[in-house]
Amino acid sequence: MSEQILEAIGKNTQYVMGNTACAYGAIIAGCRFFGGYPITPASEIIEKMSELLPQVGGKFIQMEDELSALASIIGASWTGAKAMTATSGPGFSLMQENLGYGIMTETPAVIVNVQRVGPSTGMPTLPSQGDLMQTRWGSHGDYEIIALASASVQETFELTIRAFNLAERYRTPVVLLMDAEVGHMREKLEIPEKAEIENRTPVTIDVDHYKPFRAGYTHPGWKVPEMDKFGDEYPTFVTGLTHDEMGYPATTDPDVHRELIHRLQRKILENVKEICILEIHNMEDAEIGIISYETTSRPCLSAMEKARKKGIKAGNVKLTTVWPLHEEKISRIAKKIDKLLVVEMNKGQIVREIRKIVAGKCEVEFLGKIGGEIISPQEIVDKIEEMMRDV
Repeated sequence: MSEQILEAIGKNTQYVMGNTACAYGAIIAGCRFFGGYPITPASEIIEKMSELLPQVGGKFIQMEDELSALASIIGASWTGAKAMTATSGPGFSLMQENLGYGIMTETPAVIVNVQRVGPSTGMPTLPSQGDLMQTRWGSHGDYEIIALASASVQETFELTIRAFNLAERYRTPVVLLMDAEVGHMREKLEIPEKAEIENRTPVTIDVDHYKPFRAGYTHPGWKVPEMDKFGDEYPTFVTGLTHDEMGYPATTDPDVHRELIHRLQRKILENVKEICILEIHNMEDAEIGIISYETTSRPCLSAMEKARKKGIKAGNVKLTTVWPLHEEKISRIAKKIDKLLVVEMNKGQIVREIRKIVAGKCEVEFLGKIGGEIISPQEIVDKIEEMMRDV
């Protein structure tokens, strides 16, 4: 880590909020451009990035709205910069068109969504997990998305770095989800002396043969094209329209469209094992499992321990990667137990996907809560006991 970065960030051990940890992770990952628009409860990320970026030679710009914020980081990425924006529910809604554009143009970028209670302006200062399905399906058309979910200050720091690494490796926008609770809570943060950072590989293909949207030049079978940047010697044409390997529009050719979309999906789906992280606790002998993510995973872990003290063999699965889901691993877990409890701060979102994955393998029940209140460990234990009485 350079002296410039160390001087900007400060001490290796700090007591900070999740939003600050996110900004630190971005700077260490190499983010040098931030375009955003202030919104509760994500504004501290924007404020911190405006303070840190000038100290490390980066650029910060406050845009007029969230549409232009995401547009600005897509443009910055094509100049070779690692770029990020941060927002919350209403702003994330406005970003959906450009999110689809970033996926179609295979543009590395990081979008942080610090979730709050919706719909609309809702309850701006209170946490929710209501944007999960929007993250996966918010833009139109057929595509895959990578989305990570943070449950603590330390994890926010680490997952911000991972989000940048995944964005560069797979040439795609990556979403980091947290919520107002994680964004505004303060916890101990340990900043390592070194971090694994993935950087863009310079294009070294003969200029007469380079096609910016053709994969497999240097790694046969690899579905991610090498990425040039605007202003270099290589010809670069970028459009959100269906395009061929040169990037030229091919809006009436179904074969070109099918080949493009299938590749965009496969570059993620064929690497699920590398992309997906699940934290599994006490599932070896479990008769009931709890599935959760983000803030909700904290009371779920406590509830698992309380249930075991009561003689109930409970296990816990924390989804650190929420999109794509590791369907194979979740399916294997479901085959070994009788019941699954999915806990979320919403009316039921990821539980629908879990039910599809484990259909016929075990019973799936749901515990949800809205209104900005965190589900307590005791509420989860009560639900577990109710489920076990029905055995």
